[in-house]
Amino acid sequence: MTLGWRWKHRAAAINDMAEMSMGDATSPTPLTSIVEAFEKLAKILESQQQEGDLHLDTFCQACSLVSILFSCLGLAFKFAEMEYVSKVETLLQAAKTYDTLENILDFDVANDTVKSPGSRSRNLRRVRQGLDLIRAIFENFLATNDDSLKEAASTAYAQVCAPYHTWAVRTAVAAGMYALPSRDQLLINLKETHQSAEIKMKQYIRAALPVIQYIDNLYLSRNIVLDW
Repeated sequence: MTLGWRWKHRAAAINDMAEMSMGDATSPTPLTSIVEAFEKLAKILESQQQEGDLHLDTFCQACSLVSILFSCLGLAFKFAEMEYVSKVETLLQAAKTYDTLENILDFDVANDTVKSPGSRSRNLRRVRQGLDLIRAIFENFLATNDDSLKEAASTAYAQVCAPYHTWAVRTAVAAGMYALPSRDQLLINLKETHQSAEIKMKQYIRAALPVIQYIDNLYLSRNIVLDW
């Protein structure tokens, strides 16, 4: 039995299981909903009529969908999931007062609270890192056929989040990497086939990048460096 035959057999089995799961469902898969939401955000940013403004409630609604991706990755990203969910919730509450992402930055700049613990600008920065972490994991996932996600997830975390986390958090994440689901199990959790996951991950990457860049530019245009 060749390795190629085993891979094709395993891929076929995963695809069958995912298709059965999707066939039983009446709602879109998590990745489908996330892609649709972020493509909507990207289109808003591209629209000259909107002048690049991004409404906070629309942004938060899209971001709230992403939390399931962290839970699908298991213990290794439990801290990231908890932090991400809490920060999105605080921004969602802020949307009752502030219309756009720019509004919360302007408020904190005026009050010199951009980097203060619990500030909305700081929470926005952490949510942005969560979106970028998923983007990096997807890119690494697509770049290899390894059954283990350890290398893909470890590299993504080291690039996006590790520089801003304490030693204790970095150590806990490193230990949790050994509890990551396999590549196949992640696809089952997401109710995707190999083919559908590849398409949707690429769509997320394309749609999320302009959103991430837009958020970065909000800080940079106000002379706020991104080293925190």
